[in-house]
Amino acid sequence: MEMPTRYEIIGHSFAILWADGQEDFWDASFLRQHSPSADQAGEMDIFGKIRGGASSNENFDHVIIKDFHLIGNYALRLVFSDGHSTGIYSWEYFKSLRTLD
Repeated sequence: MEMPTRYEIIGHSFAILWADGQEDFWDASFLRQHSPSADQAGEMDIFGKIRGGASSNENFDHVIIKDFHLIGNYALRLVFSDGHSTGIYSWEYFKSLRTLD
């Protein structure tokens, strides 16, 4: 998987510059709403059904990204102002968010 060459918080957004020169920008509220954590997205049980997770209608407009931490060479953990920090955003997951944006 292609790794970005740079990533940073810019105001209320998160920006990624990829090795191929492509750039992506997401609002903090969008990234919080689409957190891949079990808290937000739920977890799949042994029968393939998603259990738990938060409502997709929840409003995160007030949320900002306070910090981020590199997880190996494959992902980032974003730390949000509402205390949420359990989502691990892989580079592949970031690229998949392009279709939702």
